[in-house]
This record gives sequence, C-alpha cells and structure tokens, in this order.
Amino acid sequence: MARTRPSLRRALAAGLTVLATATAALVATAGPASAATTPGIDVSRYQGSINWTSVRNAGIQFAFIKATEGTSYKDPNFNTNYVNAYNAGVIRGAYHFARPNISAGSTQAAYLASNGGAWSADSRTLPAALDIEANPYSGGYCYGLSTTGMRNWIQDFLNTYRSRTGRYAVIYTTTSWWNQCTGSWTGPWANHPLWLARWASAPGTLPAGASVWSFWQYTSTGAVSGISGNVDRNYWNGDRSRLIALANNT
Repeated sequence: MARTRPSLRRALAAGLTVLATATAALVATAGPASAATTPGIDVSRYQGSINWTSVRNAGIQFAFIKATEGTSYKDPNFNTNYVNAYNAGVIRGAYHFARPNISAGSTQAAYLASNGGAWSADSRTLPAALDIEANPYSGGYCYGLSTTGMRNWIQDFLNTYRSRTGRYAVIYTTTSWWNQCTGSWTGPWANHPLWLARWASAPGTLPAGASVWSFWQYTSTGAVSGISGNVDRNYWNGDRSRLIALANNT
C-alpha cells in the first residue's frame, strides 16, 4: 500500500504470501482467469499530481486513495485526488493505514469517517478500506498485540466504521500477516470484502476463513497513463456493474 515508507513497505511485503478476499455474497469466482475482472489502482501522496482523466482513459475504473493514518495524519493529496477521481468517472474509495499500537480501533475508525472515509450512494463511492498489515515502524510485526488483542482492535474499528457510515469496511491485508497476527481469525469474512495484497501472477492462498477475494493488489510497480512513476495495480473480482453494486450497497 502506498503510504509513508515505500522502500520499507516493499522490503516487508516482498517475502510475504499476501492476499485479499471479499464476501462470498459479493462475488463467487476465485481469480482473474475464471471470470471478468475490473482494473484499478491505489494511490497516496507518493504518486504526486495525478491526471485522473488520463487515468480513466487508460482503462482504470476504480481507485483506493489514502485518506488517513493513525489519528493525526491525513494525506495532503487526498482531497484533490478524491474529488478529481470522481469527476473523471473513476469509482473511488478511501483507505486508512492502521496503527493499532497508538490508539483504539474505534478512535481510528472515527478519524477516518470524519476525514474522507464517509460514504454516499452515488455509484462512485466505495466503502472505505482498513489497511492492516506488517508494522513499518517500531513496536513489532504485530504492533505488540496478542492475537486476541488484535482481533479486538480490528473488530472495534469495523464496528465503529459501520455505525458511522452504515457500510462494512473493506479489509486490506496479507495472508501471512493476518494468520499470524490475528491467529487465523475467520470472523470478518462473512461481511467484509477482502482486499488481497500479493505481488504475484496469481492470488494464492487466502487468509483463514476467506472463501474469495474481492480486490487483489497484484503489483507495486505498475504503470498508468496520467501517473508519473510506479503505482500499485489492482483487480476487482467482477465486472464494473458489480463494482457499482458494491458502491451503492445493492
């Protein structure tokens, strides 16, 4: 995920077996080869100024855009990216980089909802994503939390986001991190779309209990017209009409 330390992120993620899943109710297929997929990206301030019209003309149909991190950081390019993506016809969603060792899940979910992560049924706004993965800062791979503590933190975040917006948040994670740091927790996957992170040619093994991925981040070194330099590339596991259905909660 593009955020504060891209080189460290790449070092942490390169060796991980990563993935994301979504709700079986949303999509029923297992990979790009078996059904239609829809191309997308995720971005943060590290992509600099983005020409969203060029991005859309290049075939990109959705984007997750970094909004917040912890309880005090808002991406300085978020507002511009979020509005310009919408105006270009890109289905957009916000994402929050979790810092479970600095404040409660409920606190960070409220911060996200108040700083770009709100939702509206306008055919172009996805529920926001919780980016929960290996800790790039001090405090340990699992942020110093036990598996029970991590489950409680994530559930607190998810419950608060749903109470604030009426939507189930998307969860971005890797299979290895999820299984280690949550103790192979299966609870969220009945309702929360999985955004799988695995930089490879196939999704691979999903987190425990996840039967399908909804979004898959398959590379961190993609190229897209309208963006200078590398950008994370993603698939939605379905066609655009199903992505709009997720956006509208229908």
